[in-house]
Amino acid sequence: MNGPFHIQKTLNNNAVVASNASSQELIIIGKGIGFGKKIGDVITDDAIDKLYILTNEKEQEQYKTLVHSLDESFIELLNDVITHIEGRMQTTLNEHIHVALTDHVAFAVKRLEQGMDIRNPFLSETQTLYPKEYTVAEEVIEQINQSLGIHLPEGEIGFVALHIHSAVTNKSLSDINEHSRLINRLAAIIEESLSIKLDHKSINYLRLVRHLRHTIERMEMGEQVDKQEKLAKVLKEEYPLCYNLAWKLIKVMQNTLNKPIPEAEAVYLTMHLQRLT
Repeated sequence: MNGPFHIQKTLNNNAVVASNASSQELIIIGKGIGFGKKIGDVITDDAIDKLYILTNEKEQEQYKTLVHSLDESFIELLNDVITHIEGRMQTTLNEHIHVALTDHVAFAVKRLEQGMDIRNPFLSETQTLYPKEYTVAEEVIEQINQSLGIHLPEGEIGFVALHIHSAVTNKSLSDINEHSRLINRLAAIIEESLSIKLDHKSINYLRLVRHLRHTIERMEMGEQVDKQEKLAKVLKEEYPLCYNLAWKLIKVMQNTLNKPIPEAEAVYLTMHLQRLT
C-alpha cells in the first residue's frame, strides 16, 4: 500500500485526501476513514479496512466535486455497491468506476425525482453481450432501490452493466456504447433484409449477437481466423441471400470501425444468419 498515509484534507467521514511515503496526493475511500481525523493525522496500512486510491488527478478533482455535492450516505452506499461489484466480478476494477458510476446513479436518481425517464435502446443487447455484468447490475439496482426507497427503471440495469464491463475490461464507455449501437444497427439490417422480426430471447439470436461481438473484438485486436474456401463456396451456392447479407454486415462493420475483416468471417456469419431463417 506504500503507507503510512498522512491526511491532507477530510472530504467526509468516508473519504480523505492524503499523501503517501512518495509524497503522492491521493484519495482514500473507506468506511469511517475520515471520522474525527485532522490534517497531518496518520492512517497506517493495518488501520485500513478497505480503500480505493484514485491516482488520476482529473478523476480526483471530479470525485472531490461529487463528494461535496452529494449526501454522505449516498457516497457510502455507492462505495458499498462498488465493493459488491468487485467481489462478484472477482477482479480489480478500474478506479474510474468511482467517478463514473457514482455520477451516473446520482443523475439517474435525480431524473427519477423529476419524473424523467431515459429509455435504454440497447437493453437486450447488453444482457446478451454481458450476462455476468448484467446479473451483477440487477443486484446493484436492487441494492440501490432498497437503500433509497425508490424504483429505478429496468433500463438502468443495462447502463450499470456497461459501467461494470468498462471497469472490468479497462475499455472506455464510449467504445462499449459504440459496439452496442453497431450491433443494434446490424440487427435492424438483418430484420429488414430477411423480412423477419428477431426474437431477442431466442437461442439463435443470442448466438448471433455474441458472434457479432466476438467478430468486432477480433477486428479490434487484429486477430485472423482460418480460411474456409470450400465451405464459403458451398454456402454461397446454397444460401446466397444469407451469404450476401453477411458481406453487407461485414462492410458496415468495416466502415464503422475502420478496420479490415478477414473473408472467412463471412462464412461463420452466414451460418448464424441461416439459423435465423
